[in-house]
Amino acid sequence: MDKQQVIYYSDELHDEFSSFTTTPPRIDGSYDYERRSPFKKFLRFMCYRVIMFPVVVFYGRVIFRQKIVGKEKLKPFKNKGFFMYGNHTQPMGDALLQTRLPWPRKTYIIVHPNNLKVPVLGKMVPSLGGLPLPDDKDAYKNFLNAINHKVSEGNPLVIYPEAHIWPYYTKIRPFVDTSFAYPVTLNAPVFCFVNTYHKTKIRKTPKLITYIEGPFFPPEDGIPKQRRKVLRDEVYAKMCELAQNSDIEVIKYIKKTEVNDG
Repeated sequence: MDKQQVIYYSDELHDEFSSFTTTPPRIDGSYDYERRSPFKKFLRFMCYRVIMFPVVVFYGRVIFRQKIVGKEKLKPFKNKGFFMYGNHTQPMGDALLQTRLPWPRKTYIIVHPNNLKVPVLGKMVPSLGGLPLPDDKDAYKNFLNAINHKVSEGNPLVIYPEAHIWPYYTKIRPFVDTSFAYPVTLNAPVFCFVNTYHKTKIRKTPKLITYIEGPFFPPEDGIPKQRRKVLRDEVYAKMCELAQNSDIEVIKYIKKTEVNDG
């Protein structure tokens, strides 16, 4: 039996275990979040429908043999925009496999600017629906406008609230409620999805089962900060519940304080 990989961590909120590191580009007020020109719309179609589709199918069906549970919950909202929050456990897989959830609808996804520097795929990120986090006030205004437009036009928008990648992690890390301000502002429905990992008899790569749950709605009463916290807590609790379906731990994560205390 292969020895299990162990990763020691210090901070659930800020530790990052992605193998890709780079200096991210600065996203300022000149960045085009909307991409409404005919040429950029054509690029979006080519990248999303023609280039990415076979890659997504390969990743989902061949590499991970992904099974999606609960996709029918999205059907009543096929003509309405909504937000989807998921756990962040695959460097490339999270960018690709989330598109299978509401397929054939096109998703948009909030990404770290680092993603724009990923070899080959990075230049395609904007055409694939990636909305990089802004660096200044002008960019932030454009960023919010883009989110409002995409969702108001009936598009799903994907967010990984844990922010940092922990490969194959089988629990849900604590995350802040900041990103839940978007559905509160738009009074939009919210879904969560959790990628869980499962034993296989033959292959080393575990089988991936993705559970979708929802919808959740922002509470009607209270100030925005209270409403987004209530929504976050509800989604977080459901994600923790779904994460318990994993039955294999490919990588064991141990907090350093636990080692020191021992």
